[in-house]
Amino acid sequence: MPRLIGERIMLREYKKEDLHSIRKWVNDDEITRFLSDNFVYPHTLNDTEKFLNSMLESTTNARGFIIAKKDTEEYIGQIDLIKIDWVNRIGTLGIVIGNKEYLSKGYGTEAIKLLEHFAFNNLNLHKLELEVRDFNDRAIHCYKKCGFKEEGRMRENFYSDGKYTDTLYMGILKREFEELLSLRNIDSSHT
Repeated sequence: MPRLIGERIMLREYKKEDLHSIRKWVNDDEITRFLSDNFVYPHTLNDTEKFLNSMLESTTNARGFIIAKKDTEEYIGQIDLIKIDWVNRIGTLGIVIGNKEYLSKGYGTEAIKLLEHFAFNNLNLHKLELEVRDFNDRAIHCYKKCGFKEEGRMRENFYSDGKYTDTLYMGILKREFEELLSLRNIDSSHT
């Protein structure tokens, strides 16, 4: 898989050396509370190794990238197409900024924009979709900034911190991504 280069980051391949960085966040409630219920129970070293090996060996339908600093390749997080429906040309996106030092600094936004470009232009997908907990304001803001629109809501289907919460379903179509690109180009030509 190619490396995707942005302004501050690159999306690069998974490496065995990423195990230590992934282990730092997989049992950190501050990070995992926003993710799927795969993180309800603590993850063992074996669990993390199995996941990493599945990404290294491409043994699942998921394909993805490590979000890394452009100059050092230091691990920041992960962004994956956790499922691709090749018949309907739809990719399901999953992202985590696992290194808390990089939260709320635009790294997730930059990673999503790079992945959108790759998914729509290299893979010729028609749509990207994702799900997000309704209490994850930071992520929802990021997704909207990247052109995702709310498409639906599952009411009270996720239990977190002693209460049921909603899950939002969001998506962006290839033509919406292209419209955003042309708007950005117009804006940058006026500056």
